[in-house]
Amino acid sequence: MSFFISVYIKFFFIMTPFFVVSMFLSMTSNLDDAHRKKIALKVTTAIIATSLILLFFGQYIFDLFGITLDAFKIGAGALLFLTAIDLMKKDVNEKVDCPTDISKHTIVPLAIPITVGPGTIGALLVMGGEMTTFKLMSLGSSALICSILSIGAMLYLSSSIKKIVGVTGLIVLSKITALVLAALSAQLIFTGIKNFLGL
Repeated sequence: MSFFISVYIKFFFIMTPFFVVSMFLSMTSNLDDAHRKKIALKVTTAIIATSLILLFFGQYIFDLFGITLDAFKIGAGALLFLTAIDLMKKDVNEKVDCPTDISKHTIVPLAIPITVGPGTIGALLVMGGEMTTFKLMSLGSSALICSILSIGAMLYLSSSIKKIVGVTGLIVLSKITALVLAALSAQLIFTGIKNFLGL
């Protein structure tokens, strides 16, 4: 159960939920609430499909390119750290240029790279490589799906969330997420270096 909770929390924050909500609201500002909820469901489905593919086939990618898990941890940690810095600097009020028919953009850019960015992709590949048993893979994939569904619920209720916390609240939560991401990235890098050096 502790593994399930750990994976759930890790991926919930790695996918920068509060920034995703703010960007989603920005991109769907011209839509009514009913249409926005339909888009939220499509985005959530796209994120689940993308994430599970990366999780299950990460090991094959390592084998194909001859990359060790520890080397990838260091690389993924570096990307995740850059994501944290980018999130800290970004303005949640930033306007996103997109065509009127936003439904065509549920995968790109709403699912990828706004939600599943480089840091998330790296973490998914690392996590997939670490899950060496069926039990771990089942628990890990279930926790991942639950974290995505939580973000999906936030997108579905994004209009209500904005009314409750306001724009300032979204900014604060987004910056806190950036700090958590920075800590997770440091842990990935330190673990990769430690294992690589056999310490």
